[in-house]
Amino acid sequence: MTAMQTRRACPDDAAEVAGVHVRSWQAAFAGLVPQVHLDAMAPSREEPKWKTRIAQARWPSSGVLVAETEAGIVGFAGFGPSEENPAVAEIGMLYALPEVWATGIGKQLMSATLTAFGKAGYTQATLWVLEDNERARRFYEAAGWHADGAVVEDTTGGASLNKLRYRRALGRPPHRLFRDGLEPNGPSRRRRGGVSSRRCP
Repeated sequence: MTAMQTRRACPDDAAEVAGVHVRSWQAAFAGLVPQVHLDAMAPSREEPKWKTRIAQARWPSSGVLVAETEAGIVGFAGFGPSEENPAVAEIGMLYALPEVWATGIGKQLMSATLTAFGKAGYTQATLWVLEDNERARRFYEAAGWHADGAVVEDTTGGASLNKLRYRRALGRPPHRLFRDGLEPNGPSRRRRGGVSSRRCP
């Protein structure tokens, strides 16, 4: 695989981020979320939302990080303060194109996101994951996250699914996040990485 970097997203990245969002959802949630909902998703409808979200980010307390190769953006993570407690960080989304699963993309995005949390002064972080999404749960648990007992109902697409809240204390060095190099779909390759020096125009 070609070299990869992580960097802060720019509003001009919205189209690519929307494409990753839709394709990752259609692959990751097949069999969990009603297929009619997944089939109706389209990058063109998601792009304006992403442009606004990226433009309104307040780095480093909130923002979007992208994973980029020579081929373009292949993954992203969106984060910000939790609605329940603004002193706690929350990862709202962390997705990658299906063809780059298990290559280290998720691990590098997670490391870069936790680095941003540290710069913002957060000491705790949370995220929500579908109870039946075993692949994602293994990924987060390998990175030191644990279910804290909170459960909510998710009705995306008309289904009734449980979402579990995962929590993690911050401060652990990002390069030591994952046990045994685990990635969502298997062992990852070791890569250099971090937030690049590239800046938006």
